[in-house]
Amino acid sequence: MSAVLVAEEVRKTYGDVQALDGVSVEIDAGEVFGLVGPNGAGKTTLVRALTGTTRVDGEISVLGQAPGRVAESRIGLLPQSFSPAGRLSARELVSQYAGLYDEARDVDAVLAEVGIEGQTAEQWYETLSGGQKRRVCVAIALVNDPDVLFLDEPTTGIDPAGRRALWGLLETLADGGTTVLLTSHSMAEVEQLSDRVGFLNGGRLVAVGPPRELIEAHGGRSRLLVESDADTAAVDDLALEFSTSVRDGEVVVEDVGPREIGDVVAAFERAGIEFESLTWKQPDLEDVYLELTGEHLTADRDGAAAGGDGR
Repeated sequence: MSAVLVAEEVRKTYGDVQALDGVSVEIDAGEVFGLVGPNGAGKTTLVRALTGTTRVDGEISVLGQAPGRVAESRIGLLPQSFSPAGRLSARELVSQYAGLYDEARDVDAVLAEVGIEGQTAEQWYETLSGGQKRRVCVAIALVNDPDVLFLDEPTTGIDPAGRRALWGLLETLADGGTTVLLTSHSMAEVEQLSDRVGFLNGGRLVAVGPPRELIEAHGGRSRLLVESDADTAAVDDLALEFSTSVRDGEVVVEDVGPREIGDVVAAFERAGIEFESLTWKQPDLEDVYLELTGEHLTADRDGAAAGGDGR
């Protein structure tokens, strides 16, 4: 594979703030690359550098050229905040953007791909639901059939079924050779879609790799989460062979395999410790995020977290 997006020792400062501090990464043709990190980590600045909308120190190339020299028809961009004209229909909006290119995809076909069809396509944009608006914005980013697609929180506000349908669409595009740079606070989304993930923190790329490798290296161990009001002394008296801790109405039992859950439950019952629920959890990309950034996400397992990137 040849590298489609290349950043070499990229640096950017805003006053006294070091937004990017020597970031280097290469992204290949047809690869979905997930870029994650806390607010202010530098994600938006790196995307702006790659799209040629901000000047940086270091080397940037897109499709073998400087970003400003790449034909706009080869790039698709979906920013997190995007507010097209409210009193145009979904079809009119996508047609308007299609008209900017010498060659564009069939508007109705693109709308159908993102789940906007029939009467919904004729509604004014401002009357659509939040999820429908986001689908239209995705269609706008796809109508020129780009070679490189930049997506910032693409499924925000979209219901779980629609979200998974869009995931399938993005996987199909990548299989067809489209390079995708995805930024998202939903670790489920990033883990599902990405061939590799890059973690930005404090302007530095602190880890890059396939999701499974990152989870094995940084995700920690499987654990059993027991919802209980038991205090530390009561849990210590259980004398479990596993490491335990108590936090926020929950007992965390580390490194428990599926066959050992019964032993833990039996120990709780013998001690007369009541509990509301049990959850056995294997490490995932969210655990990697917590380990590498020290921050907590406010997202459910299938949805995007609240909040944006800032810089």
